[in-house]
Amino acid sequence: MKRIVTVAVWAAFAGLLLPGTMAQAQTASPEPRIATASKSAVTDMSAQRRRPLRRVPIYRQDWAPDVYPRYNPGPNAVRSCTAHYAPEYRPSGTVITPRMNCYWRPG
Repeated sequence: MKRIVTVAVWAAFAGLLLPGTMAQAQTASPEPRIATASKSAVTDMSAQRRRPLRRVPIYRQDWAPDVYPRYNPGPNAVRSCTAHYAPEYRPSGTVITPRMNCYWRPG
């Protein structure tokens, strides 16, 4: 970072010390100029490529919850769960992971 700043400072000093390279401001003309584009000129809109929108098909599947029973258990139902740890055998070694089993029972 220090090298970049040093080079930028030296370049600025070299630009100021060179003879005949003084900056001059532009003067505005009293009449406004209108730019005309020829057919060979590239405009901003023609430079941008328009891609057609792609439609992604969405197929509705019959959604089913992952809880047994697959129906509404009623307003007084209670969810009972049992949790335990179980070993999983993986290539990196055996790992103990939590497991949970849940079911609905009448409240």
